[in-house]
Order: sequence, then structure tokens, then C-alpha cells
Amino acid sequence: MTDSEPLQCSAKDCRADARWALRWNNPKIHDADRLKIWLACDDHKEHLSTFLARRGFLRDAVPVDEIR
Repeated sequence: MTDSEPLQCSAKDCRADARWALRWNNPKIHDADRLKIWLACDDHKEHLSTFLARRGFLRDAVPVDEIR
């Protein structure tokens, strides 16, 4: 990934630019220090965050610029 590559939302069928990095892990299969990332546009941030949080997977959500 380079700074010039556009990042797209991870929501199904969404092609919008990602604004958020949702960092998560599944403690049953990932070490505590391993974080996976879903990208979200403003429209899908709440939906994707809620999906992960209900499962106890969401660790935090940060602006995408913080992961570049």
C-alpha cells in the first residue's frame, strides 16, 4: 500500500473512499497483539463497527490517515 493508492470501504458492494480504519481481532484465533483492519467510509463506519463490537472483536476506529 502506498500513500497514493485510494483505499476503498470494506462494506459489500461499496466503492467509496475509506475514511476510517476499524482495527479488530478475534481473541479465539488471534494473538492479542495481532490486529486486522477493515476500512470504512463515513456511511458504513457505524454499521461495520457495530458488527465487530457485538462480537467483541472491535479494538478501535481511527482515521485512515493514521495507518498510512
